Amino acid sequence: MLRILPLFDYFLRKGICWIMYSGAMLLPEVVKTECIFKSVHLKRDVELEFFIPEGLMGNETLNLLLLNDGQDTDGLCLQETLNNLYQTYKIEPLVVVAIKASVDRLQEYGVAGNPDYLGRGTKASVYTDFIIKELLPFIQGEVDFPINGKRVFAGFSLGGLTAFDIAWNNDNYFDAVGVFSGAFWWRKKDLKDGYTDEDRILHQCIRNTAAKPDLKFWLMTGTEDEKADRNKNFIIDSIDDSIDVIKELLIKGYKRPEDIAYYEMVGGKHDIQTWGKAMFPFLIWAFGRKPQV
Repeated sequence: MLRILPLFDYFLRKGICWIMYSGAMLLPEVVKTECIFKSVHLKRDVELEFFIPEGLMGNETLNLLLLNDGQDTDGLCLQETLNNLYQTYKIEPLVVVAIKASVDRLQEYGVAGNPDYLGRGTKASVYTDFIIKELLPFIQGEVDFPINGKRVFAGFSLGGLTAFDIAWNNDNYFDAVGVFSGAFWWRKKDLKDGYTDEDRILHQCIRNTAAKPDLKFWLMTGTEDEKADRNKNFIIDSIDDSIDVIKELLIKGYKRPEDIAYYEMVGGKHDIQTWGKAMFPFLIWAFGRKPQV
């Protein structure tokens, strides 16, 4: 079991004095712990990284963030970003669980039940079952204190599309979703085979969902995410596809900025360095500290 050290236990073991600021405790360093989970649904070992702040007292509201493509946390500078945000009192306590992708990533990621035109994403339903039926119960069993705050799922590129799809269809488990340079182009027909925008799978799933999931959305693109411009409107496809997701959400009844945040990074590329920079505003959006009264 992963240990979140209670205040006095941490005090005795580290021999340090806590600094109080505006009635709140100064959180110490974030501890990274790695573990392997044997998944029944995926039929493989899943490598996980936990990022947890030491010294929690147990009476805080504790939030959760799941990250797809968790193998990239070093490149994202995730631990350093979390420490910076805690030390400047910008975010509430949270457990981050980074899920490392396997060699079967292109099959496990995608839209559940809707493979793309190349047959990718055939195991997306199985990956969904892993997240909901195995990983979430496992996480709570590994953390000493109840995860009683927000539950957010985020990812990058195809991992972002996957996070959106899982949260969209399981809003009883998640409160918000974050998508960095999402693969919203995911389509059932190739461009050379008479593709139209109606062939985008996620957009159609949003339209076809009768209910309005109780979620909030943070979408990010970079102005240099790609160069493709299939409709020749001088706007790259990744931005067009993300804006069209927002349009579908607005039609569904969501509102901006209450429910939807869109962050377009000037000069941002489709890479880990860009997403690492975007992680800072995303974490503040998702887990920002409420002003002291």
